[in-house]
Amino acid sequence: MPSDLAPHWALDPAITFLNHGSFGATPRDVLDAQQRWRHRMEAQPVQFLARDLTPLLADARATLGTFVGANPDDLAFVTNATGAVNAVVRSLHFEPGDELLTDDHEYNAVINVLRYVAERDGARVVVARIPFPTLGPVAVADAILGAVTERTRFAVFSHVTSPTALVFPVERLVAALADRGIETLVDGAHAPGMLPLDLDGLGAAWYTGNLHKWVCAPKGAAFLHARRDRQPGIRPNTISHGANATLDGPVPGAAPTRYRAEFDWQGTLDPTPWLTTADSIRMIGGLVKGGWPAVMARNHELTHIARASMADALDLDIAALPPESMLGSMVALPLPSTGPLAMAGAGSSPLDTDPLQQVLLDRFGIEVPIGTWPVPAAEPPDPTRRLIRVSSALYNGPDDVGRLADALRTLAAVR
Repeated sequence: MPSDLAPHWALDPAITFLNHGSFGATPRDVLDAQQRWRHRMEAQPVQFLARDLTPLLADARATLGTFVGANPDDLAFVTNATGAVNAVVRSLHFEPGDELLTDDHEYNAVINVLRYVAERDGARVVVARIPFPTLGPVAVADAILGAVTERTRFAVFSHVTSPTALVFPVERLVAALADRGIETLVDGAHAPGMLPLDLDGLGAAWYTGNLHKWVCAPKGAAFLHARRDRQPGIRPNTISHGANATLDGPVPGAAPTRYRAEFDWQGTLDPTPWLTTADSIRMIGGLVKGGWPAVMARNHELTHIARASMADALDLDIAALPPESMLGSMVALPLPSTGPLAMAGAGSSPLDTDPLQQVLLDRFGIEVPIGTWPVPAAEPPDPTRRLIRVSSALYNGPDDVGRLADALRTLAAVR
């Protein structure tokens, strides 16, 4: 039966929505909280933006810091994880021949940024090849570490991969790369709200996460965490007043670091998604008895059910799929390369709609993403595969994925 929590969201009840992972979905109460922030801002914009915003952001960062296990002063609000990756990678400089390491499960936009900076500096991007389905976390770590050379200067990999929905062994990777003198940026776009985080304990040089996905904050809410020794030189994509602002000292409310000053003011924008983050953390954590650990466990269990149901519908050997330990709140499975489900015409961008995805929406009222793996920016050496990715959110129930499985069986039976 559908989740009894679904009425908290404004989603169209005529659509079975299994694509929380792409852009999230914000509950009504959180949208109401954002509107209250907007009313306050528009009632006196100068008071709000020029005088009140600094302490308000500090309060929001404090709540976020507790949630992700980080010192609030090491957190910077940004509009999305892609923007944070741009800020870090474009702030760094490399020598000709240096290598920037990533893997073929990484997000298309992130690899694009790496290629842009590599071309700018005469460096090169090295893409570690990790089979899918993969054998497990050890195989992932071995593949990435096996691609390290004496020219590797920097590494980027996901905490939870976007195209393949796998939880990577980031603790092992960060530590092993650090032992080799290589700093890492962890792309945690999907991790906040899906997995428990301890960013200070993780020790990555940089970590970015979206809050509009599993935390269910409004679009435009994300963060960058920078280890204190790696904050100097990291600049936001918009250089503004913080570049020459007074730091902590005789000026009340002044930022303690240049990093803090620059990211806290990135020009005139709508800061209400950032301020609403605290409302969202409280609201979502209050929907399930047991709080956020229970929210994460509930979504993981639903994903486990989805994997079994989808594997049956697609006639896949579940034993050959990635282990359950590598799943969070999403699961991706390969579609057949022949037969009725092998519809031709997939686009060249992750934003393109696969023909089967459109059929599922038009005929069955099901919204679920279908994409190619590896992504185009990974420049795969072999033919790509089409994967269908199912998300589990609090508004979903077992019947939702059951409808998808039935729809795929119906389409597969067409001759």
